[in-house]
Amino acid sequence: MPLSFSCATRLGGVLTVCLLATQPALAQLTEMPAQRLGLVPLPREVKAYTATYALPQKISIYATGKDGSNVAGLLKEMLTGLGKTVTLTSTRAGANIALLTAATPNPEAYQLTVDQQGIRITAAGGPGLFYGAQTLLQLLPARSAATAPVPYVRINDQPAFRWRGGMLDVSRHFFSVEFVKKYIDLLAAYKLNTFHWHLTDDQGWRIEIKKYPKLTQVSAFRKETLIGAQQLFKTPAEFKYDATPYGGFYTQDQIRDVVAYAQRRYVTIVPEIEMPGHSVAILAAYPELACKPGTYETWTMWGVNEDIVCPTEPTFRFFEDVLSEVTALFPGPYVHIGGDEAPKTRWKESAAVQEIMKKEGYTDVEKVQGWFNRRIEKFLASKGKKLIGWDEILEGGIAPSATVMSWRGEKGGIEAAKMGHDVVMSPTTHMYVNYGQSPKPHSPYEPLMIGGYIPLDVIYNYNPLPAELTPEQQKHVLGPQANLWTEYITTPAAAEYMLFPRLLAVSEVAWRPAAGKSYAEFLPRMGQQFARLDAKKVYYRVPEPLGLDSASVVRQNGKAVFTLRSLVPGAQIRYTLDGHLPDETTGLYTKPVAVPLNKGLTVRAVTITPGGRKSPPAELLVN
Repeated sequence: MPLSFSCATRLGGVLTVCLLATQPALAQLTEMPAQRLGLVPLPREVKAYTATYALPQKISIYATGKDGSNVAGLLKEMLTGLGKTVTLTSTRAGANIALLTAATPNPEAYQLTVDQQGIRITAAGGPGLFYGAQTLLQLLPARSAATAPVPYVRINDQPAFRWRGGMLDVSRHFFSVEFVKKYIDLLAAYKLNTFHWHLTDDQGWRIEIKKYPKLTQVSAFRKETLIGAQQLFKTPAEFKYDATPYGGFYTQDQIRDVVAYAQRRYVTIVPEIEMPGHSVAILAAYPELACKPGTYETWTMWGVNEDIVCPTEPTFRFFEDVLSEVTALFPGPYVHIGGDEAPKTRWKESAAVQEIMKKEGYTDVEKVQGWFNRRIEKFLASKGKKLIGWDEILEGGIAPSATVMSWRGEKGGIEAAKMGHDVVMSPTTHMYVNYGQSPKPHSPYEPLMIGGYIPLDVIYNYNPLPAELTPEQQKHVLGPQANLWTEYITTPAAAEYMLFPRLLAVSEVAWRPAAGKSYAEFLPRMGQQFARLDAKKVYYRVPEPLGLDSASVVRQNGKAVFTLRSLVPGAQIRYTLDGHLPDETTGLYTKPVAVPLNKGLTVRAVTITPGGRKSPPAELLVN
């Protein structure tokens, strides 16, 4: 039966939803709650039914055109990984899955229908077909099965935001091409479409530049790395180092490979080349670019360094040469120049900078950075690229076409949007997934981290559209982005632990309008994703049991009664009443537990997954 569409424009023309005409085969069936599907992010409109389509062991996928063939090829790879035998066909008849095209205003919108005729994904082109395929994969069992029952559904979906980002810092700690591809896969699986690749910083330069070979011979390596949490050290004597050389970089061929990999998954890569601050690694190889003569080395500490490049003509030639190679490698529209945390101590002492200020009529040295940024912006524009930078770029003045990434809260983003600049909302208060996941600073049950506390609900409940902005100004908010800085994240497993399950919350912030979100409804859907993360060998943080907090405990008849539940399906909850850490041998939670009040007992509980992984403990001192 052919598909038909009706489209309606909403919210002043910003969002357009195209609805499938009612399918008689579905209209006569019994509906079930869409929640039971466990989809993340939850699609805009979902109707689910109790009937299922039996996807067989041998599957045929129909697709035509470049994008259809690309998505069909990706879907074949994914289904083959689930044990299926898949063939691609250009004949519609008999196909189990059909990828169809239809004109829709939003290229990322899609419609997914499953009924007795099979599975149909309809979109304007590649992005929408790809996102429909990701939703389909979440309707299938997490692991291979001979016959996969797919619930009958009718789904109409599109994203709330154009920019749905995740950043990975590979400068502080280097990550292999294999992991970068896995990171991109995980972004794409949850419909995030932008990979911000932080490639350079004081602690290491990670991209091959042919014209400046010392960037990979010298700047890509540091002699050693700081041991422990730097923010806790109070005296120089506390700073200890591992005496182990560390580094790495990506060749241009590797960059091209990763870019092609991302393009195939409709993920845009935004490279970040830091300037003028966070540039000590550059000075280690090319000290002549400094304002202050001397010998420099790639930094072995974290934080902000006062040694930055000098805004002289040799520095501009250096960055223009670098950006010429960078823009040739990355086809996306944006290049991130950083622009943050650039102390002006060296610039204030520099005769060259004083001459610039005199020539330009500046009395504030901060204006020199604005002048620097505008020159770089003009050069990027000559290469067909847009400049984006952290919100500090506002302080010295920026070109009208520049985009601002707001990280120091929302203030910079609000200011930029009011000025007419496009904005990406990435505040430390909500979107920094390198921050802690435990309310206890530097908890012994959590890995070493930079500090802070951003639990799952804080991320989920974030609205990237500040109420201070008018509807017209809100149009400049491209979307949200989660950032993973890696000062204390040294391995892929550590990165995954910080990302998940919080990235699932980020995906819903980016995909769904704020008015259509519910944290209480999100949690059980999130729980159904853990089996999928297990299948992908993602080392997520196992959530501690819920219910062990003062607000949840019921106090009656001289006792405290706590009722616990796990967010991981099939998991056990183990607990103790003596303050010891629970494990497989301690009490198994099966029903509400009562403990006497006024005894000073510490109750602790952990989740133990079906695979044997444990959560950090939830704990409560009962008084």
